[in-house]
Amino acid sequence: MSSHLIFFVEEQSMEAFLRAVFPRLLPDSVHFEIFTFQGKRDLIEKLPKRLRGLAPTLAANSRIVVLVDCDDDDCRQLKSKLNEIAVQAGLKVRNVGSTDWQVVNRIVVEELEAWYFGDWDAVREAFPRVSANVPRQQQYRDSDCIAGGTWEALERLLKKAGYYTAGIAKIELARTIGQRFQPDRCKSPSFRCFRGVVLEAVVGSQ
Repeated sequence: MSSHLIFFVEEQSMEAFLRAVFPRLLPDSVHFEIFTFQGKRDLIEKLPKRLRGLAPTLAANSRIVVLVDCDDDDCRQLKSKLNEIAVQAGLKVRNVGSTDWQVVNRIVVEELEAWYFGDWDAVREAFPRVSANVPRQQQYRDSDCIAGGTWEALERLLKKAGYYTAGIAKIELARTIGQRFQPDRCKSPSFRCFRGVVLEAVVGSQ
């Protein structure tokens, strides 16, 4: 039986990125759906109803992955809140050591652009004029701990190299980098957690 993965994401740029990356992450036999919301608040507000709707008919080979940005929230508190929503909907949440889970919540620290910094080679393949030295600079060394916002940092670096001088189109950027992004190369800890649980879901639901 092939696996069926359901992803809830907070914006279209994440959907565009995942659709570009999944051919290099998921086996061809895996069927997936991505549901996009109008931002983080919209996702969290609508999540209880969406999960309650899925719970009674969720197949044994299906897993749900909820993916939200950390932003300025406390990561542990945010994950706890999402877990509680899933439990109240009657679904089994993934915990350490569990194998029969139905829902897993993953936090992007701090936002999607941190994952781009985690695979800077993909950024350079898409935008060759950006500096190759960025990952070796102190402020960018840990992609999940870039001060001042990863989106703002990436925008500055791209504009400095002469790209998107009139403003960045986030969906276009997500698709462009996503097509070059290598899941096993990314150093972002939050991406590696996401990648690990997706691969676990594929194996566990077969």
